[in-house]
Amino acid sequence: MTLSVFDMFSIGIGPSSSHTVGPMRAANRFLKTIKELGQVTRVSIDLYGSLALTGKGHATDKAVILGLEGETPKGINPEVIEPNLTRIAGEQKLMLDGLYPVPFVEETDLIFHLDRFLPYHPNGLRFTAYRGKEIFEQHVYYSIGGGFVLSHEEAANPSEAEVLSVPFPYRSGNELLDLGKRSGLRIPEMFRANERVRRTDEEIDEDLLQIWDVMQACINRGLQQEGMLPGGLGVRRRASMVYRQLQKRSIQNDPAVIFDWISLYALAVNEENASGGRVVTAPTNGAAGVVPAALKYYTTFTPNPTRQGVIDFMLTAGGIGMLFKWNASISAAEMGCMGEVGVASSMAAAGLTAALGGTNEQIENAAEIGMEHHLGLTCDPVRGLVQIPCVERNTMGTLQAINASRLALLGDGHHRVSLDQVIATMRETGRNMQSIYKETSLGGLAANVPEC
Repeated sequence: MTLSVFDMFSIGIGPSSSHTVGPMRAANRFLKTIKELGQVTRVSIDLYGSLALTGKGHATDKAVILGLEGETPKGINPEVIEPNLTRIAGEQKLMLDGLYPVPFVEETDLIFHLDRFLPYHPNGLRFTAYRGKEIFEQHVYYSIGGGFVLSHEEAANPSEAEVLSVPFPYRSGNELLDLGKRSGLRIPEMFRANERVRRTDEEIDEDLLQIWDVMQACINRGLQQEGMLPGGLGVRRRASMVYRQLQKRSIQNDPAVIFDWISLYALAVNEENASGGRVVTAPTNGAAGVVPAALKYYTTFTPNPTRQGVIDFMLTAGGIGMLFKWNASISAAEMGCMGEVGVASSMAAAGLTAALGGTNEQIENAAEIGMEHHLGLTCDPVRGLVQIPCVERNTMGTLQAINASRLALLGDGHHRVSLDQVIATMRETGRNMQSIYKETSLGGLAANVPEC
């Protein structure tokens, strides 16, 4: 699969790229397979594995229903979600692709198979369309992390995925460093060259800065909102309260206040995500606060931040994220939270190092440090909600990313453990981790913290 930086940063809604964005995209794909939507008399959805076990807390049920109505993660207005779901439940019908009414009773047409997993990924779902009593169309999809979706056939035959020719093909950190030595280019320059197979330089810059605008808007919304996060867990939004406190404190009197501001930015984003607001997957929704908070640190607290620095940050972060996508996974259902916050921290560390003028070796070193100290991190959300420990964990991942970058910049790029070795260790650790610690809410904090 040929990935783009823009695959790692996609605009959608919370609270989960695997459980909300991906299933909604799967529903959109299913609609496109049906040639005559007007002939459909009923639809049903079956959720399996992690999508079933934590689907309610992650809003998978809402995502697939609205996806069948034609809503998309990028295009949906968060304000219409609850009114439309109330309409569907009250009328017991949905508008297929927004045009064709079909009966829909959630209790019988949306089934959570809590004890079954489909073969190719823990996040599996099946859509079935009927014409009368006969199956008209049926497809299985897998939400494989970061909003990416594969059909059953694509998952069974990954070698058939699209491959584009790019000037700097790489599948490992070592290959990336070798390409840099041979070409004399910095890592963000090579990633830009690869993006040119799809976009002009102007489009690359404009689209990356638009994503940064959405990230900043998410931070700003999060700073203003108050009240309780949805889901019944009783978690109160804190970002607005912390924001008011920090406005009264001086960095000159207490330089450590910078860390409080950085944590605040991540807190604001992930509270928005937990509330179903508009966020940018980076590389997932559960880890959506790390990259924006680290980039906000760059633009607010480092000397002489530049527009080009922001662009280099995002190009580098996205390109490093691809290494994890290719060689391990960015799905918490496969890797635990090291596949989400761990990857985000590595991406942010590399991006920040690039923005601050680091060498290719320092960028790779920062990415390695950012992941190494997240190895083994479990995903055990209480009640399946992206709140505990997810919101605070993004603040920790951001601070570790900044620390990783600073450590790398203090060195000359030479280090004992390579990024490739860390990614291989991550993959092995994820495979060996018990499933109760991989987004099933069957172990860890989810099993030991009272829900009320």
